[in-house]
Amino acid sequence: MDFEMVMQELQALGKERIKKTYISNGAHEPLFGVATGAMKPLAKKIKIDQPLAEQLYATGNYDAMYFAGIIADPMTMTEADFERWMDGAYFYMLSDYVVAVTLAETDFAQVVADRWIESGEELRMSAGWSCYCWLLGNRPDGEFSAKKIASMLDQVKNRIHDSPDRTKSAMNNFIYTVGISYLPLHDKAVETAKAVGPVEVRRGKKKSSILFASENIQKDLDRGLLGFKRKNVRC
Repeated sequence: MDFEMVMQELQALGKERIKKTYISNGAHEPLFGVATGAMKPLAKKIKIDQPLAEQLYATGNYDAMYFAGIIADPMTMTEADFERWMDGAYFYMLSDYVVAVTLAETDFAQVVADRWIESGEELRMSAGWSCYCWLLGNRPDGEFSAKKIASMLDQVKNRIHDSPDRTKSAMNNFIYTVGISYLPLHDKAVETAKAVGPVEVRRGKKKSSILFASENIQKDLDRGLLGFKRKNVRC
């Protein structure tokens, strides 16, 4: 399928109700309002197509950009490509659920994520922390330095309440992910979650959300999910 055909397919799948939901979360025109699940049949037809993914991402259309992440080939992308994609990621559903997810399938994911965490830019920081969540939730524990992850937990504890809102959310999720998916530091993650306490995240015109990493960890412990790993990063 070529670019025009894919855009036509996505437009046909759009729903006004879903479009309004995406807009309420920060998306803006152009977009069609395509449910992520509705993209799966189209993705199965195309599979992996990096040139097409680049065309779609460059449109600025949220649905096309999201679909680009599904069909992208991370192993052919460079660090510069990911920086360019981040430049176009104008809200968290792109930074955290498209760019960070795709980055997590590369061999240089930690290098780029570390750079973004220290960037001082809200969405780059959010994507950096989110990338570690995708990594820790999928890869074997042995691929990570326990000393490094412990230092990152300390960084979260010291900085989270003074960080931008989207970064706060990703940092809070990092505590949870370490607590459930990275066994070597489960206890430290639990201690960190208790020390951090409730995290308030403002959501524009919506009511602020109060996040509790400790409660989320305990809920999944009760469900027997300690040590949980995703089979795949991308759907």
